[in-house]
Amino acid sequence: MSKIDTQGMSGPVDPNYKGSKSSGEYKPAIVNPRRLFTETYAKELKILINEVLDEREYKKRMAGPYDDVKPLPPSYFDTKHFQYRVGEEEPPYEDWRQPDFHAGLSPEYKPGYDQ
Repeated sequence: MSKIDTQGMSGPVDPNYKGSKSSGEYKPAIVNPRRLFTETYAKELKILINEVLDEREYKKRMAGPYDDVKPLPPSYFDTKHFQYRVGEEEPPYEDWRQPDFHAGLSPEYKPGYDQ
């Protein structure tokens, strides 16, 4: 043997050895992009932003000429409302959107008739 292989890192002694078929080939590493916020944190930020916007819309409706404004459900961040015992499921979060409300002009508004 012409080399001393103390770590098992040396190549073969035979100069004609080409190596196994996979020795020169490699697969590129998969890089996961790093984000400042975790997925859970981003989800909570989205909920918070939507709640703030929905609350603002709710206050506009309360100050405006709306008769049937549905009260807002508990906030996602109201942890006392979402308490649960170990082994049980967390109470479901009710979205603050009010689907029957449409911003803009009323369907009864006919600009040709009102002039």
